[in-house]
Amino acid sequence: MPRLKFATVWLGGCSGCHMSFLDLDEFLFDLAAAADVVFSPVGTDVKHYPEGVDVCLVEGAVCNHENLEMIHRVRQRTKVLISFGDCAVTGNVSAIRNILPASVHQVLERSYMNHDDRNPRIPDEPGIVPVLLDKVLPIHAVVPVEVYIPGCPPPASRIKEVLVQILEHGTAQLEGRDLQFG
Repeated sequence: MPRLKFATVWLGGCSGCHMSFLDLDEFLFDLAAAADVVFSPVGTDVKHYPEGVDVCLVEGAVCNHENLEMIHRVRQRTKVLISFGDCAVTGNVSAIRNILPASVHQVLERSYMNHDDRNPRIPDEPGIVPVLLDKVLPIHAVVPVEVYIPGCPPPASRIKEVLVQILEHGTAQLEGRDLQFG
């Protein structure tokens, strides 16, 4: 049986979901025995998302154009995409700016101009601040998602349950108040 190609991606979020992933502790050894981690902000230095990924956990919401390009690339190259944590599932904290009547420029102006006493200016050098989308979006609003793991962050036990089922069955059939599936 070929080894599973496994990835994790971090979009617009706080990295708390990846911290919960690391809380899998000894199960990470089981995962490493069954899968090759081909892309992740945790423990790899791979710069480009590869082709032929079997399973990917995606943390964070789609907040900017870099996130948008990345999630399309991930979806195109991944068999099972898992929306990982509340920012990915609902937009959560990342989407708070969606309730503001302000435009993206007004949000940046308030953040960088109105609250900086020393050098009030909006960073506009290429590569400094990615171009923000008009609205922050959960993953499923942009691309199809197979599995949802809610939580802020999701507990390691919930992440493990999903990964065990995918390793054993190739898919997750989760039930119960604490787990959701797509």
